[in-house]
Amino acid sequence: MKNLLLIFLGGGVGSVARYILSTYTQKFWTIGTIPLGTFIVNVIGCFLIGYITSSFIKVDHYLKFLLITGFCGGFTTFSTFSVENYHLWQTQNYITLFSYLFLSVFLGFLAVSLGMKFG
Repeated sequence: MKNLLLIFLGGGVGSVARYILSTYTQKFWTIGTIPLGTFIVNVIGCFLIGYITSSFIKVDHYLKFLLITGFCGGFTTFSTFSVENYHLWQTQNYITLFSYLFLSVFLGFLAVSLGMKFG
């Protein structure tokens, strides 16, 4: 039961943080039709999950539930990423679509790697 409460709390904070960061990124920083809010959130989330995995989890396994499953799970958003890609496909923005897909996966992997290295 404690694990579920930690996931609940972390997920709530992560979701609110995602909303704030994504909204303000889209509001103040746009490049064409690229969904920068989700992109930035997901790359930061990848870095955080790498960093948290390599450093904090060794100390307290309850942090896994609070920070990785909860916060990072609520903060990052694969479903929004997917629907944005679908919209790019429907509007025939193929260059943006494939750039967004490639950069998200590549930079996400790079961010996890850097997070693990710094953690």
